[in-house]
Amino acid sequence: MNETRDFLDFLAASPSSHHAAAEVASRLIVAGFQTQDPTSPWDATPGGHVMVRGGAVMAWWVPEDATPDSGFRILGSHTDSPGFTLKPTPEFNSAGWQQAGVEVYGGPILASWLDRELSLAGRVVLADGSHRLVDTGPILRIPHLAVHLDRSTELKLDRQQHMQPVYAVGSPELSLMDAIATAAGVAADDIMAHNLITVDTQPGAVFGVGGDFLAAGRLDNLSSVYTTLQALLRAIRSGDTGNDVLVLAAFDHEEVGSASTTGAAGPILEDVLVRTATALGAGPEELRQMYARSSCVSADAAHSVHPNHVGKHDPNHHPLLGGGPVLKVNGNQRYASDAATSGMWQLACQAAGVPSQTFVGNNSVPCGSTIGPVTATRLGIDTVDVGVPLLSMHSARELAGVQDLLWFSQALEAYLINH
Repeated sequence: MNETRDFLDFLAASPSSHHAAAEVASRLIVAGFQTQDPTSPWDATPGGHVMVRGGAVMAWWVPEDATPDSGFRILGSHTDSPGFTLKPTPEFNSAGWQQAGVEVYGGPILASWLDRELSLAGRVVLADGSHRLVDTGPILRIPHLAVHLDRSTELKLDRQQHMQPVYAVGSPELSLMDAIATAAGVAADDIMAHNLITVDTQPGAVFGVGGDFLAAGRLDNLSSVYTTLQALLRAIRSGDTGNDVLVLAAFDHEEVGSASTTGAAGPILEDVLVRTATALGAGPEELRQMYARSSCVSADAAHSVHPNHVGKHDPNHHPLLGGGPVLKVNGNQRYASDAATSGMWQLACQAAGVPSQTFVGNNSVPCGSTIGPVTATRLGIDTVDVGVPLLSMHSARELAGVQDLLWFSQALEAYLINH
């Protein structure tokens, strides 16, 4: 239960991808990791190193006996979640209401965001070029339409017209940008630009008759960011990591395709691997040999079977909350798992003594994807896709199983030390 409480604290400290990256780095620095400046010579001395870029964080642990004969064991995840990002010119008036102009980010379940007290969180860029993290607290709400005004069985939500939050009525003393600046501790005219996203301010909670469920926002995919972090730290403490370099790669922008400098389709992970290998004395040929000895676990939330929509699932594959981590397989390569990497994951689960489940999509239902195929394609490193089962994925408030989170971190740890 202590780890569950710590996970809830981690969620609260990570309202945006930028906060999540900073929180991971902060915890690693407390554990003894050294900060890497990408403009400085690369540090691959034995021990831990961490680098934050925007909403992404990369960390690597170099064992004492690491050489060009080592490989990389990579835990990949992503820090971003669906929501609504604040537009550059965000303030407008409608029928006496002051509203915030927002853009849909990723694929949120629109209706789940209605009638919730929302904050804006992320970073602001100041006139001197510096960045500052900000979380405004509850200042926004996307109001639903009363049933009396629309008695149709389902209100059709237009992504532009119906999803713009209100933040004030009449003529308020403070503008929206004033409120953001106050939360950041700066003057409004000092903010040059911003990357801000809506956040449901209701805290995460454990519930259910047996305390089996955990409800919170951003479980997709902070459930994986946290468990990979815990697995890395425990593997290091075990002293049994072998001579492979252990890597934590938490990317941004997975929910919108990963194509950015901090996404899985960008160069950030490759930079870490190449520069670390080079610092260890590897040339181009030795680097490719290191890649051939490497593997990656793409950790991203999976679908639990839905009790009210069973027909949306493959009839022979019903992952369930409380049933253990989920191996994700797709013949059309929406997931990177193949027979070899699936076997690798099953062995890790067996070594950890945790149950394992498998997700395969219904042929008539579209399948999502992850950083797994992107990373495997970009680097040529064998990859498996896994995650904890969720209900209500992409809702403002998702549902996970408490035990699954604990089991998942144990299986990830076993992957790092199983050599």
